[in-house]
Amino acid sequence: MPILSPDVIEFISRSPEQTRRVGARLGMLLDGGDVIALEGNLGTGKTVLAQGLGIGWGATTSLISPTFVIIRRHTRNQDNNFFYHIDLYRIASVKEAQDLGLEELLGDPRSVCVVEWAERATDLFPEEALWIALRVLDEQRRSLTFRAKGDHHRAILEKLRKELAGHP
Repeated sequence: MPILSPDVIEFISRSPEQTRRVGARLGMLLDGGDVIALEGNLGTGKTVLAQGLGIGWGATTSLISPTFVIIRRHTRNQDNNFFYHIDLYRIASVKEAQDLGLEELLGDPRSVCVVEWAERATDLFPEEALWIALRVLDEQRRSLTFRAKGDHHRAILEKLRKELAGHP
């Protein structure tokens, strides 16, 4: 796990199960207002990572790709917060994302937003966000590059770095 800077780490996942587990570890660190922007081509593991994020956050329902409905809302038992799993693959423009009300969801203090294909509407994202770029290395392995924007998400990334390195 190379540490590229305080704002960036790269992790090599060796399987979909490992990608899901990394997502679950990150999901446990998320709270209202957090925005996770996922970038990567088809088949890089964005939905698998999002599933792990939902598991770690405590979603009471399984995450499936929201490609056709674009936005799926999940809840958890311990509070009234929401986990929005958003997929921008089918949007044709930033205007279309605006028309969905995406700006109101991103950064809402009672919601965690995980957005697949986030690069399709970068202008709508708040300054504070955690961007994760996924890349295929081979049939099983994926590169996950985490980039924190802002102090809050930098602190989350530091906690994740310690989790992945196995430090207390």
